[in-house]
Amino acid sequence: MIRNPLTTLCYIEKDDSYLMLHRVSKKNDVNRGKWIGVGGHLEEGESPEECLLREAYEETGLTLTSWRYRGIVTFSQENYGTEYMFLFTADGFEGTVRECDEGILKWIPKKEIGNLNLWEGDRIFLKYLLEERPPFSMKLVYQGDELIQVMIDGRPADLEKGLLPEL
Repeated sequence: MIRNPLTTLCYIEKDDSYLMLHRVSKKNDVNRGKWIGVGGHLEEGESPEECLLREAYEETGLTLTSWRYRGIVTFSQENYGTEYMFLFTADGFEGTVRECDEGILKWIPKKEIGNLNLWEGDRIFLKYLLEERPPFSMKLVYQGDELIQVMIDGRPADLEKGLLPEL
């Protein structure tokens, strides 16, 4: 079970690329082997934006100067629990990317993101980010690594009929 169920995730943008984190360093990491944005758990008394800024700096060495709230994603996975993730993109920063103790940071062109080892649900919300959709609410339910349910803005999305966007 996760500790604090409130988290942030940010996709930092530069030159039509996202800074992606390949999670390969931590043992017992639910994200091990996956490519994700940067972020982490809110600390006591932190707002999502304060967590975003702290985690981005801790994981990348970058100080964000321009960011945007994009939505909230509810993750549910058996034997893991439920996590509520505040999703952001950032298009302004100061500093230089440094090594991260959680994995390997790499700028990936947006058009190549779909080729990475991503969670299936991440493919859906990344597509929404790329389409510049207004803030949304998404619920992703996993059984192990398999995505078994998606709700978008409180409405079920039909996984069987392929109504979900492809990245």
